[in-house]
Amino acid sequence: MKFPVLRSLLLISALALFPAANATIASAETDVSREFAPLFEVFRLVKANYVDPTDDTKLVNGAIDGMLKSLDPHSSYETGTEYDTLHSLTEGDYGGLGLSVTLDEGVVRVIAATADTPAARAGIKAGDFITHINGQFVVGYSIDEAVDKMRGKPGTQVKLTIVRQGRDQPFDVTLTRAVIQIKPVKWEVKGDVGIISVSEFSRNATLGVRQALLGIDSKLGHHPLGYILDLRSDPGGLLDEAVGVSDEFLQSGEIVSQRGRDPRDIQRWDATPGDDAHGLPVIVLVDVGTASASEIVAGALQDHHRALIMGERSFGKGSVQSIIPMGDHAALRLTTARYYTPSGRSIQEGGIVPDIKVPQLTDPDYKSRIEPREADLRHHLINEAKVDNDVLESDSKPDLRFSESAAQLKAKGIDDFQLYYALNTIDRLAKVPAASTRTSH
Repeated sequence: MKFPVLRSLLLISALALFPAANATIASAETDVSREFAPLFEVFRLVKANYVDPTDDTKLVNGAIDGMLKSLDPHSSYETGTEYDTLHSLTEGDYGGLGLSVTLDEGVVRVIAATADTPAARAGIKAGDFITHINGQFVVGYSIDEAVDKMRGKPGTQVKLTIVRQGRDQPFDVTLTRAVIQIKPVKWEVKGDVGIISVSEFSRNATLGVRQALLGIDSKLGHHPLGYILDLRSDPGGLLDEAVGVSDEFLQSGEIVSQRGRDPRDIQRWDATPGDDAHGLPVIVLVDVGTASASEIVAGALQDHHRALIMGERSFGKGSVQSIIPMGDHAALRLTTARYYTPSGRSIQEGGIVPDIKVPQLTDPDYKSRIEPREADLRHHLINEAKVDNDVLESDSKPDLRFSESAAQLKAKGIDDFQLYYALNTIDRLAKVPAASTRTSH
């Protein structure tokens, strides 16, 4: 049994708390008055001449937002309710719909709908565009403005207008807001296989996986044939929890490293002795909604040959955001590092490419949907190793294993083809001699 290790708080969206770097500020160029002169002049002119009276705080915050938007999609200045939301997301308890969204050319686009939330139950999918909220056109809104409109008192309703690739017309979805109390880990047993689903890497995700491994053994009365770790539509979360979950399946070795601007500034996280999954076969399911912290887990298990990665290429968010408290209920969320898998791969832009590509055939829209990835976002952080997405997506040859339609599979009682395929694969892996399925370190 492994025990949790106290680490610094990081959210891979990822978040860390640290004081302002006074030494760095002191060493920076001090004569910046010339650079800031246009900013101050615009501020003065707006204050003096804008058609309506202006608010100083609003102008300053707008200037800060513009500065950060020029960097990458994940750096931001959080104040007031935005700051409260940022804190609640790390705790896995917040009000809303259960959507992870981003801005794509000024339009709100869905990255993932968290399982067992109003959004998932309504059938909202990765790649969907949200153009209206309660009939109000929200194209051009900031992400915080759009999210604020989707939030509201639990039990109240909100209508979203969805544009989905492959559909001729937009359509409306009415959802009932709820207090989103995310239980990050759920588990079940199908046949002789343990299935562990991680919906996000909020606090206690590692504890949840550890309890799932014990619960599966207890329910079966023996070890299972193997495990399926389902990370589909998992938008990420705390780095500590990603490291902890990876550690449950690894005996030793590096799990992840992160590197900042200074190439000498490298942090590494390593596994501790003991594989709580008993060296049994593991399949990790990923899709376009698998992002950030969940990509760390998939990448670590893939590089150590501890698991087969199955599904579709993941989102590709390989950057670390640090939270710098600014006082007065505000914080700067700033991209400060890239993270790397044990083999030295950066997931930024390219994502995790599955060992076995398995389409979600039971989704009738899967062929027509264009799914969003980090590389599609404006001003996204560039991978230091050039990524050719055309090559990653070039394998278009039909695979006869995946020729059945959603209707045909439904007639057979199959409502999740990727999970169905993984279960059958675990059964085949279990018949391979144990020595060949275990990883040596």
